[in-house]
Amino acid sequence: MTRDQAIAHAHECFDSGQFKQTLARRIAIPTESQNPERAPVLANYLHDEIRPAFEAMGFTCQTLTHPKAQAPFLFAQRIEDPSLPTVLGYGHGDVIRGLESEWKPGVGPWSLADSDGCWYGRGIADNKGQHSVNMDAMRAVLETRGRLGFNAKYLVEMGEETGSAGLRELCEEHRDLFNADLLIASDGPRLRAERPTVFLGSRGSVNFDLVIQARDGGHHSGNWGGLISNPGIQLAHAISSIVSATGQIRIHEWVPQQLPDSVRRALADCEVDGGADGPTVEPWWGEPGLSPAERVFGWCSFEVLAYKTGNPETPVNAIPPRAWARCQLRFVVGIDPEQILPALRRHLDRQGFPMVEIQSTRETMFQATRIDPDDAWVQWAVASIARSTGKKPAVLPNLGGSLPNDIFTDVLGLRTIWVPHSYPGCSQHAPNEHLPPAILREGLGLMAGLYWDLGEGNTPS
Repeated sequence: MTRDQAIAHAHECFDSGQFKQTLARRIAIPTESQNPERAPVLANYLHDEIRPAFEAMGFTCQTLTHPKAQAPFLFAQRIEDPSLPTVLGYGHGDVIRGLESEWKPGVGPWSLADSDGCWYGRGIADNKGQHSVNMDAMRAVLETRGRLGFNAKYLVEMGEETGSAGLRELCEEHRDLFNADLLIASDGPRLRAERPTVFLGSRGSVNFDLVIQARDGGHHSGNWGGLISNPGIQLAHAISSIVSATGQIRIHEWVPQQLPDSVRRALADCEVDGGADGPTVEPWWGEPGLSPAERVFGWCSFEVLAYKTGNPETPVNAIPPRAWARCQLRFVVGIDPEQILPALRRHLDRQGFPMVEIQSTRETMFQATRIDPDDAWVQWAVASIARSTGKKPAVLPNLGGSLPNDIFTDVLGLRTIWVPHSYPGCSQHAPNEHLPPAILREGLGLMAGLYWDLGEGNTPS
């Protein structure tokens, strides 16, 4: 049996309709982790759908729990020989709320539908389609070779969309159980739909509120305008001191000292393109002197997610007593996360805005992670994918978004290689989540090639 036969077997799984049937069954399970009423459904997805699939491949499975987690975890492993490389996989079966009434006619969140050349359904991109690709690719290798040729472990959680509560503590408690040489997982989008992509970490993310509470109530703008401060105006000026009119961050502790040469080389041929449904890159926005890929994958960005002062729905002629903004910093390796808010406090005080309060939110802070693009395991994975697809993969030092990747790098001490099976225009987290089926088919083949190569014995030491 050969590598090409394993890839052909994975493609046949797709071409025969078997993969689509499996994916349709999984999408039909409404695993909304943000909906408390779905708690039994989350557990059932693991027990009734994912566990039997792993057990059919000779994996032993166990359900793990943690008091901080609202749903259980499934851990599956197949140990063929302790001397072989061990690879940990990861995926999540929970999804964002379905938003049933907002999907276009003919498609919906809980049934796999084919429309305009794409497959629609909640979770097809994030993350049911992606971990289903990896599981079926592994099965294709097992059925072709009769064994994997490496040790496989897999962790599936059901709370990623609510912040992965309990995942860090679970990995700390079961560090020996999850011990591996490498993490290979799939989430997030490719750089472009047609270009296989590898990313090696994720930007960190911290959300916070900026608030000015000037007084208890509003006052007539004719009688008091020009006599008392307007929090809406003050907060706008405070925010404009943080970031320029063209999006350049002005707090030096919030940006890296430099872009590493290995990162710059990896991003040199990466073109950011959201496709026909995505927005157009605006070259004048963000850090000057950087390419679009360097700005989103190698640098930091500050965003105002929401802003409120007065009563936007029914404005009145009164000076509002309060202004509020929800803000976010996406940051890369090299930024000290413990100094983000203290640096902001010092900056606002220097700029004359001591009245601005900085308030933490309940949202989890994601840490920034990045594996060196020149790492031997990275180069090995890129070569494998290129061999399977005949395409040069894009290598992103980190995802522009955020994932709990620091749990795998910092707690478990793993190199992390993410191979996404989605694209920027997939509408994840929104109505009409979809994927072009060609991405899923290519993903099955390239993952079968990757898993085959893991078992060939020519992996980095």
